[in-house]
Amino acid sequence: MQSARQGNLFAAAQPGLGPGADPVGQLPLLRQQLLAWHNRLALHQGPLFAQADAGGSADTTQQGLLFGQPSPATLTADRFAPLALQPQPLSFWRWPQPQVSGAALYVVLDRPAELTHPLLLYIGETARAEQRWKGEHDCKQYLAAYGETLRQLGLAPRLSISFWSDVPSQTRARRQLEQTLIRRWLPAFNKETRGRWATPFQAGES
Repeated sequence: MQSARQGNLFAAAQPGLGPGADPVGQLPLLRQQLLAWHNRLALHQGPLFAQADAGGSADTTQQGLLFGQPSPATLTADRFAPLALQPQPLSFWRWPQPQVSGAALYVVLDRPAELTHPLLLYIGETARAEQRWKGEHDCKQYLAAYGETLRQLGLAPRLSISFWSDVPSQTRARRQLEQTLIRRWLPAFNKETRGRWATPFQAGES
């Protein structure tokens, strides 16, 4: 049930209601609820950002000792440093000349002013980075409504997208890497993790 409701998170606003409001009870999302949600996500991701800043994951060596050699996807994931990637606006695809192309993983970050580290909201993979963000994309709808919710609560969204091109060109290997990173970082807007992050964006969720 929770996952089903999570799928409707950030639904398009109904007349007179913001995207964070409950269409039945019309209870608006409270600022402290959103800040608490930020903090919950940050508790998990903060140590990962710190490890990436330090040059690697502290868990890899232990995994290798306990369970044998890490998989190629795990080894590549250990080189993932989202803050070292060049951030771009979410509207980058409207530029006359593409800034990225080819196979890549892409990440969407928000940088809440109250947190030390950003929040990693989404991880995706593509064979054609210059085209993946054009047209319809579920995450784009989430991000648009998320940003609007922040503005309604007097908070400033600072969203960006970054591309990591040092990834396998083979689709299967690239998707394995994507899934490894999703399991590690638990980005809130990936479908694989929505059931984990109970959200306050609709009344009745906790």
